[in-house]
Amino acid sequence: MDSSANINNGEIDRIHFEQRLWDEGFKRVMGLDEVGRGCLSGPVVAAGVIFEPDTFIDEIRDSKTLSLNERKALTLEIKDKAEYWTIQWCTPEEIDKWNILHASIKAMNRCAEKEGAAPDYLLVDGNRYNSGLCPHKCLVKGDDRSMTIAAASIIAKVYRDEWMIKLHEKYPYYGWDTNVGYPTAQHYSGLEEHGYTPYHRQSFNLRTDKVLEEE
Repeated sequence: MDSSANINNGEIDRIHFEQRLWDEGFKRVMGLDEVGRGCLSGPVVAAGVIFEPDTFIDEIRDSKTLSLNERKALTLEIKDKAEYWTIQWCTPEEIDKWNILHASIKAMNRCAEKEGAAPDYLLVDGNRYNSGLCPHKCLVKGDDRSMTIAAASIIAKVYRDEWMIKLHEKYPYYGWDTNVGYPTAQHYSGLEEHGYTPYHRQSFNLRTDKVLEEE
């Protein structure tokens, strides 16, 4: 649903920041978020979403509070209703080169700098960001406080989870079909028994020096 009025009934006003910026004349407010920072394997994936001013979709909220089916359904709705969206990432090699914080920021920068994006203001989840010339505001727990950040969180998580689940078919030892790369007992057990893959972050504590012998 789209509405210029956000009736929250005591809930968090998730377009408070957007509405204030829209009222100030900003037309392309991009929400930025990333997923996968705490994973042992796979890319860190960021998304950027821009809605037309006065758009409000009540169902959009922190992706961690939504079921898988809800995230998938909202991903389709977000992509359909957003004025612009993009998904970008940094590889495990880039994470090892720059460290996870800088790789996360780089992935979000790639969203903001993607051809056609042209944001005039950025709302960024977290407390650290460097946007160059584009004005921005960092919001701690922004995926629960800003609709556009939450939308970015949802489409980034769906994209990354599906990518890791597909990769599980090639590397079935680590439980990526359920943990999508996060540290779990099954993930560490697979690392101990089989070694690490090219998709593991070697700068992280993998608890093994063994390299997977691929067939």
